[in-house]
Amino acid sequence: MSVEASAASPPLGAGLRSLDLAPWLLILPLLISLGSVSVYPIVNGVWLSLTNTSLVTQEDAFVGLANYRALLGDDAFWNAWRHTVLFTAASTALETVLGLAMALLLYEPFVGRSLVRAAMLVPWAMPTVVTSKMFGWLFDGQHGLINYLLKSVGLIDGNINWYGSVDHALDTIIIADVWKTTPFMALLLLAGLQTVPRSLTEAAKMDGASAWRIFWHVRLPLLLPTLLIAGMFRALDAFRIFDLVYVLTGGGPADSTETLSTLSYKVLFSTLQFGYGSALSTAMFITETLIAIGFGIFIVAQLRRQG
Repeated sequence: MSVEASAASPPLGAGLRSLDLAPWLLILPLLISLGSVSVYPIVNGVWLSLTNTSLVTQEDAFVGLANYRALLGDDAFWNAWRHTVLFTAASTALETVLGLAMALLLYEPFVGRSLVRAAMLVPWAMPTVVTSKMFGWLFDGQHGLINYLLKSVGLIDGNINWYGSVDHALDTIIIADVWKTTPFMALLLLAGLQTVPRSLTEAAKMDGASAWRIFWHVRLPLLLPTLLIAGMFRALDAFRIFDLVYVLTGGGPADSTETLSTLSYKVLFSTLQFGYGSALSTAMFITETLIAIGFGIFIVAQLRRQG
């Protein structure tokens, strides 16, 4: 081989060096960890939903979509699904409105604002079990503070069995969740408000715009993507509600507060029907995916409009 030919040909291994595997090798442990704790459980759950696996009957056979067909005719599933959707819609709407009001208030400068901002996070920082027990005492049907206050101002004549009543149990759970999670929404929206240029609000004030017009025509349009993102986060979290319901009512009375999470828990760990319980969990996952897609469409539309 001539010297010219040797110089023209690429050195051995140059192609391998162009494909640098070092970055992939560095993130490989992370990918394996994420796959083992997130991807594998999802895939395994979907597979179990296609079987009749049960520790009681000792069955473990592939049944295809039989569990999902059974879900469509299961009144308990639809009852829990309706309660979960109602809870998610009501709590997310209330927390968004109240959180926005709190964010607008805490955005303005006043004496002690930093202290108030810190104190605002106390309900959100409290463990949910503690919140559940506290509201259990507040709304106790015999000796609760809420009944005492309502009777003191003449709004009710006798005690109301809040958590033992089909008509009031879900409402009180929504109230407890709103009290706990509204500060989280306020924190997200306060961060969004701080991205709104003050020059725009100052210019609107100089033009004589009222506080309401500044909010409606300046702040709200710019805050809308943040509002939708915060609402999506809260809706997805609310749809998975378990601990608050489990501690306060356990899904009762008469399944009036049963949610998909509590129903899945009972089927999986009480009746040990892993196949049907996995189908319940998968249906819940599909619903959350649809919620995320719905919010995502609106978020992208708003970002494109502002862009």
